[in-house]
Amino acid sequence: MASSSSSYNSPCAACKFLRRKCMPGCIFAPYFPPEEPQKFANVHKIFGASNVTKLLNELLPHQREDAVNSLAYEAEARVRDPVYGCVGAISFLQRQVQRLQKELDSANADLIRYACNEITTATVLPPPVSLPTGLNSVIQPNMAPRRRSVDHHPHHQFYQQINNASTTGGAFSAPYLPWNDIHNRSGDINEGGGGGGDGRM
Repeated sequence: MASSSSSYNSPCAACKFLRRKCMPGCIFAPYFPPEEPQKFANVHKIFGASNVTKLLNELLPHQREDAVNSLAYEAEARVRDPVYGCVGAISFLQRQVQRLQKELDSANADLIRYACNEITTATVLPPPVSLPTGLNSVIQPNMAPRRRSVDHHPHHQFYQQINNASTTGGAFSAPYLPWNDIHNRSGDINEGGGGGGDGRM
């Protein structure tokens, strides 16, 4: 209840405002205590005492307190703003909510943009990777260029036979070369020509 049992000893704010005797079963007494005269004054000015009495009689007892609080809030808003009343306060609060929602959306967009920039930077510029010391020694020999084998080349085989002959002291059979044949023939001619000259002399 809005007022204590001691408040029934003095007239309620409604009966005092209406200048009438407050009866024990007054419907206004539980909701308009004598220490809140302005509350009933605003309700009476906006809605009228008879309309409030009719409304309270149509409601269940446990619903009357919420109804009186709603009437008092609306009456006070109407006194402050006769045109819009509580609608003006509701509109003002809705505009504030919309403004704060826009600021929140903008902040979230900035956070998402900042996170995307960090991800892009990390993807484009990866951190340098340093190989372990033991791994470098394993990789570097494999990276050396391969030398082309020349064992199958004829010149290499020829020089290899010369080296083997000089090392072991064995005989070396030179391969057939055209210019060797020409050299041998010129030697034979020189030797034959010298002998003929000596006989003629």
